[in-house]
Amino acid sequence: MNAKMTSQVSVSKIHGTHCDQASDTIAVEEPLEILLQPYGEQPEAVSITMRTPGDDLALAAGFLWGEGVLTSTDDIDASRSYVIHATNRVCIALADGASGNTHQLKRHFYTTSSCGICGKASLDLIHQKSQFTIQSDEPAFRLSVIYSLSESVRLKQAVFEETGGLHAAALFDTAGDLIDLKEDVGRHNAVDKLIGRHALDGKLPLADKLLFLSGRASFELIQKAKMAGIPVVAAVGAPSSLAVELACDAGITLIGFLRDGRFNVYAGSQRILMN
Repeated sequence: MNAKMTSQVSVSKIHGTHCDQASDTIAVEEPLEILLQPYGEQPEAVSITMRTPGDDLALAAGFLWGEGVLTSTDDIDASRSYVIHATNRVCIALADGASGNTHQLKRHFYTTSSCGICGKASLDLIHQKSQFTIQSDEPAFRLSVIYSLSESVRLKQAVFEETGGLHAAALFDTAGDLIDLKEDVGRHNAVDKLIGRHALDGKLPLADKLLFLSGRASFELIQKAKMAGIPVVAAVGAPSSLAVELACDAGITLIGFLRDGRFNVYAGSQRILMN
């Protein structure tokens, strides 16, 4: 069953004092229950998030990776993991011998599509320890590549073109080639889908890639980048103070306000090639 990412609704379009009835395409937002199934045990619900349907298995894998529950791509038994679209449930099955660090999941049962950490049960669980070490000076990105990112994403962001209502997260290599792109109503969901897809494919860490964000760069998105070993994050919007602090501590290059032929570098400027 294919996930439905858009929906048609009737709207009143106002132009000055004139009103027309029309149909509009909007992004679908539905709850997703994420379950974790240790080998030989029954699935256990660990979180509910609001998301745009599609790439649900990758979303769940990315969420669990970002929370530190999964620490190796071998933890996942892809053959036993599944999605039930009819009931908006996804289950990540653990491989034999993988227990999963479920103590990391001390959060309330519900998170929204705009919040990646607001369900945390305690402040000491906000900072997750990554198993990957980000190198201090590699990779490097030329200005021409950085300036090309937004246009490359816009040309590939199909559902946004229909609805205007989705965030995008994209991966680029040092040549500026688009490796992967995911869309969702939630900023952190889009990043989870992106990282989760590469976790399922056994391609972490993403040590030579740049993560592009279509919105602002908040703390939880920088943390997800750190957990996946991503050394460069470029955002169209502004970073938060905590995002800048984490980027500095993790050795991540953080770019903000990437638009209109300009950007700010808040951390890791050594990776920007000025020629």
